[in-house]
Amino acid sequence: MTEGPPASESLVTPAPTSMTGGWGTLVTVALGVVMVGLDGTVVSVANPAIQRDLHASLADLQWITNAYLLSLAVTLVPGGKLGDRYGRRLVFLIGVIGFALSSLGVAVVGSVSGVIAMRSVQGVFGALLLPNTVALLRAAFPEEELNRAVGIWSSSSAAAIAGGPVIGGLLVENVDWQSVFLINLPVGVATVACGLLVMPESRESVRQRFDIPGLVLLAGGVFCLVYGLIRSETSSWTAPVTLVLMVGAAVLMVAFVMVERRQPAPLLPMHLFASRSVSLGAVTLLLNFFALFGVLFFVSLYFQNVQHLDAVQGGVRLLPLIGVFSITSPYAGRVTSRFGAALPITAGLALCTASLLSLLTVSVHASFWTICPGLIGIGLGISLVVVASTEAIIANAPVDEAGVAGGLQGIAVQLGGVLGSSILGTILAARVSSALPPSFPVARQLVEQGIVPAGTSPATTAVAYHAFLSGLRLALLVAAAATFAGALCGPWIGATSGGDSDGSAPGTRDRAVVHI
Repeated sequence: MTEGPPASESLVTPAPTSMTGGWGTLVTVALGVVMVGLDGTVVSVANPAIQRDLHASLADLQWITNAYLLSLAVTLVPGGKLGDRYGRRLVFLIGVIGFALSSLGVAVVGSVSGVIAMRSVQGVFGALLLPNTVALLRAAFPEEELNRAVGIWSSSSAAAIAGGPVIGGLLVENVDWQSVFLINLPVGVATVACGLLVMPESRESVRQRFDIPGLVLLAGGVFCLVYGLIRSETSSWTAPVTLVLMVGAAVLMVAFVMVERRQPAPLLPMHLFASRSVSLGAVTLLLNFFALFGVLFFVSLYFQNVQHLDAVQGGVRLLPLIGVFSITSPYAGRVTSRFGAALPITAGLALCTASLLSLLTVSVHASFWTICPGLIGIGLGISLVVVASTEAIIANAPVDEAGVAGGLQGIAVQLGGVLGSSILGTILAARVSSALPPSFPVARQLVEQGIVPAGTSPATTAVAYHAFLSGLRLALLVAAAATFAGALCGPWIGATSGGDSDGSAPGTRDRAVVHI
């Protein structure tokens, strides 16, 4: 059963691109993703201070990150669906307010368990915020300007990620670790002010029942999958708890698909996957972030624990990757507008593959300038892939389902990151373990934390570093294989088909926004 919109909401007019329409929307959602992007990278810089101040264990620090990631992944699609139904601006702004207040909670709660709980709350509100950013852009911009808007949106997130380690390091050193979370408050206030002043509302043209069975099954399936991947990092892939979670994820997801095919108003419409561009766009985005998250994590370990740089210095050395990603994303939008999504996705993932392979020459005393070209290539390739894959997903979904498509895009990113960190981490740990005898004094530290204890003899340290670099090279090789597989998918992505504003199957490209 569906509910028709009130008469005042039934008029669907072309989306404006004035400051109170498209560009106002872009400024607002860019501020929102800056807040989330900063939070994603400053946490790793703050972890040592949190550990000292709150007497946190290594497992506690992992859960400060994993609790956020888990709750975010579980609620991304429901967050997008809520935006489609009740208003994308409304749900986005609720997400911004909740994210800022839960950041305040992290700073003032005063206990490890409280920080983990607040990070879980952050993830839920982040899931209200993130999918509706791209949905609002989809509704607010005409076809010829959407790719440029997505490029600027992507650039804003990348700039925040790039600045996070430096800003976080300065705040931790000169203020305290709480300040890296409190920085979200002024950004949140600015975002809400912009949203209320210049961003128009948009929602689905025909209000539908909320799919509770689908919500329960999808949330359960994603929870089991992501939690299983997280547990695999500390347990083995064959551990009973990991196997139970993975089997549970498979059973719940099969049940979800069966239920959704029979639902008149499904949470995640299966017809979206009938679009080859939507499906392959999600796959290429997942493979892209599979490689990116692995590179960021393990190359950061290399800088800090092999070359003995501090967190800020390590973050600065990653700027060629993140900085190029940020600077070139708007231009990637222009490339996508001119050539379509297939070419930039294929070229971007091929460039990532070549750049990852170039990093295989990394050594203990490698000069930064020998690593820099590979990082630049990865940053350029990622900018092409993120913009073009997002366009392939969002622009090929009906306007009424833009929020759900945004959730699908977000899940592809998050799953890619979790798979990259867990699978590549397992590969690195296995190679280190095989290269060092079980009784070797630094084997455990290398496998679990990537460090060599103080006081270890130079000969032992050299062996340990050799083992770590062997694992790093294997992880980079697997990441390159993933991006190469994505490059093979790229040419099969078709031209944008758009979608009708009434939520029908993709057809003509009718871009519209409902003004309230």
